[in-house]
Amino acid sequence: MDALAGLLDGPRARGAFLLRMVMRPPWSVRIEDRAPLCLMSVTRGEAWVVPAGGAGPTLLRPGDIAIARGPDPYTVANAPGTVPHARVGPGGICTTLHGEPLSESMQLGVRSWGNAPDGATTVLVGTYLLDGEISRRLLDALPPLLSLPSDGRSGPLLQLLDGEISRDEPAQSVVLDRLLDLLLIAVLRTWFARPGAAAPAWYRAMGDPVVGQALRFLHNGPAHPWTVASLAARTGVSRAGLARRFTELVGEPPMAYLTGWRIALAADLLRETDATVEAVARKVGYSSSFAFSAAFKRVRGLSPQEHRNGKQTC
Repeated sequence: MDALAGLLDGPRARGAFLLRMVMRPPWSVRIEDRAPLCLMSVTRGEAWVVPAGGAGPTLLRPGDIAIARGPDPYTVANAPGTVPHARVGPGGICTTLHGEPLSESMQLGVRSWGNAPDGATTVLVGTYLLDGEISRRLLDALPPLLSLPSDGRSGPLLQLLDGEISRDEPAQSVVLDRLLDLLLIAVLRTWFARPGAAAPAWYRAMGDPVVGQALRFLHNGPAHPWTVASLAARTGVSRAGLARRFTELVGEPPMAYLTGWRIALAADLLRETDATVEAVARKVGYSSSFAFSAAFKRVRGLSPQEHRNGKQTC
């Protein structure tokens, strides 16, 4: 497992919010759902994505893909200056700017929504509703809004998603979740591989024959009792050589990276399973719940149980 695969493996879409938006100009929708990640692609016409905070608008044409990283709001419209007529809040609830419900009046069929069934613009929207803990390192590496032009790699996936999004068949939500995951992975691989891309250090380090191998060992076996010496032996270099090279390329020492990875895995397990703290501790490589709790609080600023209960740090 490489670093990108590891970071995408845990927080898979689970009941993601997917729809086909069909609009006739003028139109503008303010997105304030605070979702961690939203993927959008135009299949007909064109749309502008306008981030909050003064960043420039981005034009999407058929086949182009944009990813908006929450929780900051943004607007999707036929033109950058169009005044929003609708607001999407947490949970995908759509209202006017004055709070009047719009979900039923703009319903156009199964997972289809808009102001006209024959509108000139169609946008596929896939939103990850849950902030998966394992994805935090990945989300922090992304800009508030990224866009990629149409290409042959993601095109077939977009066509498949477009064909499946309005179907109403058994297990259809699972099919759509997996398609959204595949599309997200394809987009992120393309994004990070661009010439001059500001890819995160851990992603660039995967290309190093020594550090990349060490990262794979840590991701594949977080519960293993790793030391710098044992990791160096597995990668065929000296202990000092591995520590120096790992820190230079990744930005932190091997054991600090391992601690962060273990705590991220544990945070996800605490929120998404009913496993005991002791069981979670063993699963991510701690010999006791006491040692695990101390490490968790040191990294996250709260205890494992407080995290499970949804308490927020200051």
